[in-house]
Amino acid sequence: MRQYSADLTPPWKKPKPVPEVAAEPGLVVEEPGTGFCGAVIRCEAGTVTLEDRFGKHRVFPMEPRGFLLEGRVVTLVRPAAAAPARPSRTASGSVAVPGARARVARAGRIYVEGRHDAELVEKVWGDDLRVEGVVVEYLGGVDDLPAIVAEFAPGPDARLGVLVDHLVPGTKEWRIAESVTSGHALVVGHPYIDVWEAVKPAAVGIDAWPRIPHGQDWKTGVCRALGWPSDNTGAVWQAILARVGSYKDLEPELLGRVEELIDFVTAP
Repeated sequence: MRQYSADLTPPWKKPKPVPEVAAEPGLVVEEPGTGFCGAVIRCEAGTVTLEDRFGKHRVFPMEPRGFLLEGRVVTLVRPAAAAPARPSRTASGSVAVPGARARVARAGRIYVEGRHDAELVEKVWGDDLRVEGVVVEYLGGVDDLPAIVAEFAPGPDARLGVLVDHLVPGTKEWRIAESVTSGHALVVGHPYIDVWEAVKPAAVGIDAWPRIPHGQDWKTGVCRALGWPSDNTGAVWQAILARVGSYKDLEPELLGRVEELIDFVTAP
C-alpha cells in the first residue's frame, strides 16, 4: 500500500525554507516587525539581545524566520558551544602574554588630554600598559600642562609622555607644548579636532565623518549631521567606543602617536 504524508498542504503553499544563522556576537541583523537593527551581544534562553549604534538594547524571541540579514529572511539559532579561546594578541596588536600580571607601576606616566581620548587609549592599549607598568592619567587641558610637568619633574628614570588633541604649529597650545618638551618629556598630538575622528568610519557604520563649519561645537554638529542624538554626546561616544574592538578600527595617525609615547616612557 502507498504511504501518504500527514501534511496535506500543497507544495506551492508551503513556505520556502530559510537559512539558519548562528547568533554569534557582533552579527548585525534587523527585526522586521519593529525595524530595530543592531549587533548581537548575547543569546540565551530562546532570546537574542541586540544593540543598535546608539547603545540601545532590545531583546527578541528567536522565532523561525524572525530576522533579516542583509535583507534576507533568516532564522537565528544559538551558536554551538565552544571552548573559550585565549587571544594570541591584545587589542593593540601586541603578542598577548598569557597569565601575565600587571607590573608594578613605573615612575613614568602618560597623560592624555580629554576623557574620551583616555578611554580609547585604555580600551586598545590597556593590556599592554599594565604589562609595562605604565599608568595613564587624564589631562583636562593643555593650559594645565606646565604645572603638571613642574610637579612631576621628569628625569631619566621618570619619563613623561603627553597626548593632546589637534596640535597645530603656531597656536597657543603648540607653544605650551614646546615649552615643556625636553629629553625626558615628550608631547605629541594627533591631527583630529576630536578623537571620535580617529575611529575609522566603517567601524561605526558611516561612509565618512562629516565636516563641521568653524564656530560650531564639533560633537554636536556631527551628531546632527548623522541623525544621532545631539543632546547626549556622552552616550553617543559610549556607542562609538563599543564598536572599537582593536587597533584595526583606529586611524594610523593616532596609532603612531600612542605607540611613540609608550616606547618613549618605557625606554631603558
